Amino acid sequence: MTLTQKKDLITQINELLEKLIDVDPIEATVQHEPAIEKPLEMLTVKECAALVDGLSENTVRQLVAQDKIAHVRAGAGRNGKILVSKLSLLKYLGITD
Repeated sequence: MTLTQKKDLITQINELLEKLIDVDPIEATVQHEPAIEKPLEMLTVKECAALVDGLSENTVRQLVAQDKIAHVRAGAGRNGKILVSKLSLLKYLGITD
C-alpha cells in the first residue's frame, strides 16, 4: 500500500467516524481544558489506622490482602511499604472526605 493510499484510507475513516458520532467539524477543533482533580493521596498502613478512630493496622493490612482498597507496594518483597489510596479507604469505610 502506497503512502497516498494510506492517506486516502485515513481520510475515509475520519469521514465515517464523523458521521457516526455526528460531530460538528468546528466544535471538533475546539480543545477543552481538562478538569482539575485533587492529587492522589497515598497513606501508609500506620497513617490509615491513625486517620480513622477504631481502625487498626491489622485491619488495613487485611483489606489490602483482600484487595478491597486500592493500594501499591513500594519496594520489593515482604519488606516493601504498603501505600493505600486515602480516597479508596474512605469510600470503602463509607466516610466522606
